[in-house]
Amino acid sequence: MLKGYDFLKYEFDITGMSCSACSAHIEKAINRLEGINNVQVNLLTNSMTTDFDDKALSIEDIIQTVESIGYSAKIKNINRTSPKQNFHANDELKQMKLRVYTSFLFLSVLMYISMGSMLNLTLPTFLVGIENAANFALTQFLLTLPIVIVNKKYYISGFKSLVRASPTMDTLIAIGSGSALVYGIFALYQIGYGLGHSDIEKVHRYVHDIYFESAGMILALVTLGKFLETKAKKQTSEAISKLINLRPQTANVIRNGVEKTINIDEVVVGDIIAVRAGQSVPVDGIITSGNAVVDEAALTGESLPVDKSQGDRVMSASIVKSGYFTFKALKVGNDTTLCQMIKLVENASASKAPIAQLADKVSGIFVPFVLVLSVITFVVWLFISRDFSVALSNSITVLVISCPCSLGLATPVAIMVGTGVGAKNGVLFKSAEALEVLHKIEYIVLDKTGTITEGKPSVTDIIPLNDFDKTELLKIALSLEKPSEHPLARAVVESIKNLTEYNIKNFTNIHGMGVCAHINEDFCIAGNLKMLDKHGIFDDDAQLYGHELAKESKTPLYFAKNKKIIGIIAVSDTIKSSSINAVVELEKMGIDITMLTGDNKKTAVAIAKKVNIKNVISEVLPQDKEAIVRNIMQSGKITAMVGDGINDAPALTRSDVGIAIGAGSDIAIESADVVLMKSDLIDAVNAIKLSKKVIVNIKQNLFWAFIYNCIGIPLAMGIFSPSLTLTPMFGSFAMSLSSICVVLNALRLKKIKFIYETSNNNIIKEDIKMEKTLKITGMMCPHCSNHVTLALKKLDCVISADVSHETGLAKLTLSSDISNEKLENTVKEAGYSVSEII
Repeated sequence: MLKGYDFLKYEFDITGMSCSACSAHIEKAINRLEGINNVQVNLLTNSMTTDFDDKALSIEDIIQTVESIGYSAKIKNINRTSPKQNFHANDELKQMKLRVYTSFLFLSVLMYISMGSMLNLTLPTFLVGIENAANFALTQFLLTLPIVIVNKKYYISGFKSLVRASPTMDTLIAIGSGSALVYGIFALYQIGYGLGHSDIEKVHRYVHDIYFESAGMILALVTLGKFLETKAKKQTSEAISKLINLRPQTANVIRNGVEKTINIDEVVVGDIIAVRAGQSVPVDGIITSGNAVVDEAALTGESLPVDKSQGDRVMSASIVKSGYFTFKALKVGNDTTLCQMIKLVENASASKAPIAQLADKVSGIFVPFVLVLSVITFVVWLFISRDFSVALSNSITVLVISCPCSLGLATPVAIMVGTGVGAKNGVLFKSAEALEVLHKIEYIVLDKTGTITEGKPSVTDIIPLNDFDKTELLKIALSLEKPSEHPLARAVVESIKNLTEYNIKNFTNIHGMGVCAHINEDFCIAGNLKMLDKHGIFDDDAQLYGHELAKESKTPLYFAKNKKIIGIIAVSDTIKSSSINAVVELEKMGIDITMLTGDNKKTAVAIAKKVNIKNVISEVLPQDKEAIVRNIMQSGKITAMVGDGINDAPALTRSDVGIAIGAGSDIAIESADVVLMKSDLIDAVNAIKLSKKVIVNIKQNLFWAFIYNCIGIPLAMGIFSPSLTLTPMFGSFAMSLSSICVVLNALRLKKIKFIYETSNNNIIKEDIKMEKTLKITGMMCPHCSNHVTLALKKLDCVISADVSHETGLAKLTLSSDISNEKLENTVKEAGYSVSEII
């Protein structure tokens, strides 16, 4: 690192990159410049970030350096106010698709002609027989030309890299296919010479030494792989665009007492802005008047909208569900919370270095080594045989047999099969890098809402009080909550089935408290403790129940009739059925787990306790999540982040592997590297185990590819015996055989079975739930049932408890086993006794 300078940081847009080696070349070239402190090139976003001393270096110098090595660069446009579609990415994808279609169209005809006679297929008469050998060879050459032309980029890039003494996989592709192509042309001339001079032996010899199909096959297969990479690249880069599109484009500003709609860019700090139901908050600020229910899920990830009133802060991209308010703008433009999140995603993406494939690493040694061996083979055999054609044949055989087909297939074929198996089971890997890194995960960070929990409120407890009938309580709750727009009210309504509500009169919605109405002349209310206080209703038992429910991260809704409490209905974001099992499996693999949430500490601890997670970080903002993940990574641990909300996007992008829940936001899915389509945390375990098996398969493939070269190259050179050499035809066959072995080995991955098969988000191979039924004596009324219910639900392993004083039974659903003695003591402490446990 250079010292004594003030470094400037600039971002550049880079075009022309096609693989990780391209980004590495640019980094290497820029790092050579005097005055550079740090440079990071990101292939996915086609961007480069530099820190440099402006006294020693200029922006023009950097751009010229990038252009001198075959790429283009320009200063990044930081204007976010009018986001544009990435037309370059779309054009690149269309071009790749055209190349794939063209390559395989001509390759299919080429393979039919070249291999037809071997497979006893009928060929046109002008291609059959020794007299038509020239037609046979020329037709293959003409069919290969379109494949070579549409894929000329490999030759340009590959030979440029070779000239710069830093060969890549493109160099291997160029040399391998190019050598087959050149030798095919050489054979074509030899056939023409043999026919013209009646040298039938020469014709017979070279008609079998045409390897145009080898050149075409190499280019077509590699292009298919590049096309899939381009698709993944485009999808990943769309995450930032979608974040930008969340930002409202207009704001209703009140100036000089007049409300008018202006462009978002014209809003200044201090403006008073009006927001109504259904609209998005345009910038960050503080409410000056009015109140509303605001959905902040885009920023906090929490499922429950929050009540906002005068003095409360609001953030850009929040959605007003009901109500109206005005607020004073405090942060505008790029200073808003949303724009800061966009910046975090961009920075995290730029700092994530692409993973170099093993084949790319060895190519720098392998390619020049093979070239030297090919030259040595030519010289030695020219000296031994005194025959130019023999020397050339053996030299070309070395190049053909060392063609990177099997080496190039070793990784992508295994990854394609592995990702196919994952997709079949609802696990989508968006890049080969994600699949490669996932097997090394040492630390996993789990978001709470929507990841560990369902992500939406639902009724968990129905507690009648003061001897009130349960069915009657539900009918009153349905009647009061049905007209309300509040999410908690909707959760109550959705849970009540097969009941008909009463007709109500004088319905009133009191913001931040609850609702009230008259039912058959009876005054009924539903709401929180503030609602009870407002109407002078006090009930110690009801408050005790409510307090106990709140400790379990549940929201109690109190119902009263004629100023008398009739019951409580608790609503909560429930834990997914597979979350506990997923945590157990992750711990078995030796992975450290932390739960990260923007929710309050009490709720977070309660949820973490139920799923047996020991490390909990609560009350964090989106930027805090990203910083926490970054700190974990800086400690040296390979880290994965699992989340579902827009607020998780920076952390998902920052982590080594971001895993998104399929039912989550589009932004989270686009920012992540892996998507769990079943929205089941157990699939994160499956993804890691699948990754481990794929990596083992890749290493096996690479081993066989290298062993093949270690044996084949010396054999082609005649090292084992001067009389034991290979012709290019056998070299091509051996090359094809090695590729077939690699493909067959990769196909074994299809036999992988996920440990936990899921259906409708429920585990059916191994059920983590247990059930026990307690016969309890001493319960006389609903009040008794409620006491026993609360006592049992305090136990960590109790998921649900259905207690009835009428039958004297308590039916428990447990997450893990618990001793009968502990259950008996718990009931006894509540004032009752257990006669039998089933």
